[in-house]
Amino acid sequence: MNRSRMDRFIDGIEWLAAVFVGLVAADIFISVLLRYFFAVSIPDSYDFGKLLLGILIFWGIAATSYRGTHITVDLVWSAVGTRGKRLIDIFATLVLLFVVSVQTAMLFDKVRLTYQDNVQTFDLRLPTWPFALVAWLGDVSAVLLIAVRTYRLIFHPEEIGAVREPRPVE
Repeated sequence: MNRSRMDRFIDGIEWLAAVFVGLVAADIFISVLLRYFFAVSIPDSYDFGKLLLGILIFWGIAATSYRGTHITVDLVWSAVGTRGKRLIDIFATLVLLFVVSVQTAMLFDKVRLTYQDNVQTFDLRLPTWPFALVAWLGDVSAVLLIAVRTYRLIFHPEEIGAVREPRPVE
């Protein structure tokens, strides 16, 4: 199967989001294990958990936004024809692109302020701005993927399966 560079890039972002899920799970599991069995805690485990969870959220936004696998309400969408569904998908993706773009600009300001204020972890006094930067890069990736999704919805809907079949109600 011949996959484009963009498809491989999208897959890479999804894998990176999965790696962050694994890191958060490992941090929690190891922290609980050490605390319960050995009465030892990892320095800054709580701070790392918070920071990694923030990273996970923004990379998760990137991963789910392109595939359209985030939570949706399909009441109106399921009542219209194929053309209407495509127009709704394009409109919703444009709104999402606008919202995530504004969020990305605001998050960059947070990264800048975290760096300038020299915010550090509690125990080890490590700077937290690199974590905020990695989260911001996830948001930048989300903007890029949503832009690609918008382009493909408009010009190449067959590349992303733009018109989904309605899900059966259970």
